[in-house]
This record gives sequence, C-alpha cells and structure tokens, in this order.
Amino acid sequence: MDKFISLKKNSEFRGVYRHGVSAANRYLVLYKFPNKGLGRRFGFSISKKVGKAVCRNRLRRILKEICRLHLERFPAEHDFVFIVRQPSFDQDYHQMEKHVWHVLGKLNH
Repeated sequence: MDKFISLKKNSEFRGVYRHGVSAANRYLVLYKFPNKGLGRRFGFSISKKVGKAVCRNRLRRILKEICRLHLERFPAEHDFVFIVRQPSFDQDYHQMEKHVWHVLGKLNH
C-alpha cells in the first residue's frame, strides 16, 4: 500500500505549476504533473485571503485526510497541488470531498 507523501520544497511546487495541467471549480484548483517514479505526492496552497490560520489549517487537514484515505483514486506516479479558493472557508469535510472529486474528474478526462 502506498503512503501519503507531501511536497515540501518551493521548487517542487513551481515545477508542478509550470509544467503540470490544471482543472478548477469555484472552490479548488488542482494541478497534476507526472513525477517519474516518486509515487503520489501532494501539496496544498491556501492563501491568507481564505481566512485566518485556524481556518486555513482546518482546510489543509481536511484535504490531507481526503487524499490519504483515497490514495488509489489518484493516478500513480504524479504530483498533485491543491490551491484552495476563498469560497471554501466555510466548507465541511463532505463538501470538500465532492469538490476534490469534481476537479479530479475534470483532470482525468
């Protein structure tokens, strides 16, 4: 079973932004980029415009948990970066899960 791996370095995020493909809805933007054998890696970017630190951390924890529990739904050997948009500040786990599957479905078509 694969384990959850986070993107940490700014250069990794920049590479995904520069060379990856993206899909978006009102709540999220998702970038996807093949990473040549490094497994599934996830990054999260949440602007201060979304809310205070408590709100941003709650959204990050929700997204991390969605990704961790459903690793098999994400294509293998890819990097994923989620950018959370401002209307997400009051969304709960189940609503965010729907938004994640919506943008992931857009990317996989």
